[in-house]
Amino acid sequence: MIKIRTFKDLLAWQSAHKLVLLVYKATKDFPDYELFGLVMQMRRCAVSVPSNLAEGFKRRGRDKFQFYSYAEASLEELKYQILLSYDLKYLDEDSYSKLIELAENTGKLLNGWINSVKKK
Repeated sequence: MIKIRTFKDLLAWQSAHKLVLLVYKATKDFPDYELFGLVMQMRRCAVSVPSNLAEGFKRRGRDKFQFYSYAEASLEELKYQILLSYDLKYLDEDSYSKLIELAENTGKLLNGWINSVKKK
């Protein structure tokens, strides 16, 4: 079994970090008029997921779960924004599929981590 010493050891964090990188890559070619709209919003949400995981990792008690809840909420918000970007034709089908698949996988890993921490 792998010893989890820092937030970087969490599979959920690793997946969320990959998602951030993919969101930044995907949004770089969005229309200029979306820079301070959808692009900024998607990036903010994406960054919020691993950031809240990292902060929650060092918290104790119920505070820990509040940050994990923020991570889950930001991830759901991002999933909608990915769908919206696809519907607006800012994302092609391949990019959309990769983003959604990684977002779904991140959600499963995050949920698994939260459940494992609750059992302790």
